[in-house]
Amino acid sequence: MNAPGFLSPTGVEIAFVLTGLVTLGAALVAVTTKQLVHAALWLVVALGGIAVEYLLLTAEFVAWVQVLIYVGSIVVLLLFGLMLTRAPVGRSPDADSGNRWVALAVALAAAATLVTVVVDAFRTAWIDLDTPQGSTQAIGEALFRHWVLPFEALSLLLLAALVGAIVVSRRRSGPDSQDAPDAAAPEEER
Repeated sequence: MNAPGFLSPTGVEIAFVLTGLVTLGAALVAVTTKQLVHAALWLVVALGGIAVEYLLLTAEFVAWVQVLIYVGSIVVLLLFGLMLTRAPVGRSPDADSGNRWVALAVALAAAATLVTVVVDAFRTAWIDLDTPQGSTQAIGEALFRHWVLPFEALSLLLLAALVGAIVVSRRRSGPDSQDAPDAAAPEEER
């Protein structure tokens, strides 16, 4: 049996690399754009690309969980948060803090570290794409036996963030509110 090599990529490996490049490009646009809604939509493309990567690795269940939870729920929650907090829809000068070079250096250092660790850990491991690797039963048992507490804590954190966004976005009603007309002002000035 011939060992897989880098000089003879298969169609799945080529599709994996191309999808990874599109996903990386969408992620870069998502973090560099100054329009918040466009950033959320590019995040959808990036998370969808990750789901395609899972499909190419024959992890169909994880791919559909990625689509349902991240693309479906998290991005919708993010868009609701943008709408509820009345964030600017167009270009926002506040979206750029001026620390792009520091952020780029930290991102490149983190990426180099992650690539080094992953390549070192899985240097000789090859995935057989002809047989499915993870069953739904094994993933469900691991999730609900070992990870149920962090999973529920995250759901409570997201619920608290949603309630906080609603509270922040509500208009204050009262005489000290800037949005309400002054009750002591004459009718003509209102």
